[in-house]
Amino acid sequence: MSLLDKLNWRYATKKFDPAKKLSTDQLNTLLDAVQLAPSSAGLEPYKVLVIEDPEIRAQLREAAHGQAQLTDASQVIIFAAETNLDENYVTHYIDQIATTRGIDRVNLELFEKNIKNSVNSMTEDQKIIWNHKQAYIALGVLVSAAADMGIDACPMEGFQAGKFDEILGLKALGLTTSVIAPVGFRAEDDAFSKVIKVRRPKEELFIHV
Repeated sequence: MSLLDKLNWRYATKKFDPAKKLSTDQLNTLLDAVQLAPSSAGLEPYKVLVIEDPEIRAQLREAAHGQAQLTDASQVIIFAAETNLDENYVTHYIDQIATTRGIDRVNLELFEKNIKNSVNSMTEDQKIIWNHKQAYIALGVLVSAAADMGIDACPMEGFQAGKFDEILGLKALGLTTSVIAPVGFRAEDDAFSKVIKVRRPKEELFIHV
């Protein structure tokens, strides 16, 4: 199938088959794809949690209005935005660039200064909103990669972020929940897998200038 065929095949899976699990290789490939997601300046101001523990998932399900995807999917992927995006975070990132690419750090000073100026120009609330937006880019990569691999996913906002943060102890880690995506394989009797995908007509969706 072409990429368009695979994207047409995918849908926000409402009912997962709890007996079907991703293999270790499949999960690692999905996470590799997420790691390669683009982000502004390459900062990746978020972390990605892979939740498999049944007890934790049961608690998360309660904080997601009882939605069964939280317990029936193979894993629950949680994107959590950094809440402490500061100059130290940027310094660490620049150090990583220098080490990975074998570049003299002096040659990165202007790039570092520009990023720090951009970060410092935002309020703390603006930083978190920006970090959430970056996490959503990574979510898009996850959903597309899953479709390419024939794996089902369900991007979800229908949960209590504060409760998720509490259950997972995210505040102490300097994180807050952005968005989640249970992944696995659809149940044969999930009625939503049989319906025709509805999208706005191209003439309504696209504007060519």
